[in-house]
Amino acid sequence: MVRIIFLNSLEKREAGAVVGSAQVWMGEEDSMWRMGWNEITAEGEQEYIWYEGSSWSEMLHVYRHRLVIKLGEGFQPTIEGIWEEKEQLRGKSMIAQKLICYSEHHENEPFYAELGNWRRKKAAVDRKAPYLIASNRLLRLISAFLPHTLEELLQLPGVGQNKAAEFGEELLAMTRNQARTTTFPLDWVEEAVDQETLRSWMYKQKEVKFRAEMEKYGVRRRLLEGIAEGLNVEQIRERVALGRREIIEMLEELEKDGYNTEQLVKSELEEMPDPEQTAVMQAYEELGDAFLKPVLQRVYGQEAAEAEERELLYERLRLIRIRFRRDRSSVRDVG
Repeated sequence: MVRIIFLNSLEKREAGAVVGSAQVWMGEEDSMWRMGWNEITAEGEQEYIWYEGSSWSEMLHVYRHRLVIKLGEGFQPTIEGIWEEKEQLRGKSMIAQKLICYSEHHENEPFYAELGNWRRKKAAVDRKAPYLIASNRLLRLISAFLPHTLEELLQLPGVGQNKAAEFGEELLAMTRNQARTTTFPLDWVEEAVDQETLRSWMYKQKEVKFRAEMEKYGVRRRLLEGIAEGLNVEQIRERVALGRREIIEMLEELEKDGYNTEQLVKSELEEMPDPEQTAVMQAYEELGDAFLKPVLQRVYGQEAAEAEERELLYERLRLIRIRFRRDRSSVRDVG
């Protein structure tokens, strides 16, 4: 029999009338966690099991993701406390969210694609990551509102004086060729986006965020299982469908959170000579562990940065950095 440890009720209203009700619950049965959603409709009551398993943390990730979907559908808790992130948007924060919401509900996909092409070329010329030029969200804002002057461009969230000075004229040369139906200033957006539209949109943003967190948690769990089973990085890569670099970066995160990944680190460094490993540790001691390139050049020389095997070298540097940081942490703890 399930022992219920959490229960709350929700209602869905339209035009002030209750059109649906539900309960979300968590329980424990035979040392296993269970979580579900019971919804009452005109056809009767329907139960949906959201989670069955042994991990409390995993269940909470699923809970946040599945619940925010229901909140986005219009369900609201009848008792406070079901949702820990109560929105407190006011002033400029509220205006910024409404502008972003409006831009995503009034897409200008052809021009958005054109802006994306500009960003890609600009990033290649400047040798920067595309997101440092402009985020997807900013490009969507520009494509929706089509600013024609620097003053108008600066009204968009995410555009400051530096970005306007660096890229503003290039962007405006493109937007001025577009016919627009909206006007500046953008104070009219306050009325154009009602609270219900904004609320549903914000829950959709949370849904995307929590889904990504839930998926990352699942990958993290499978990575830990792989380490416990004695798998190597290549075997784990096949299981979690990630690249080697991403897996090793996750190993660094696990170490920060207190997990010991030495079994996997040791197996991956078996082919690396001990003197070479010692040289890398010494370089970290002298140069610090914040940046890999100086360590790479100290140990392997300037030309190593252009060598074909540099990805392998960087991989090994990351693995040894795990050991270096663990050793430093142990020394601090003893001290």
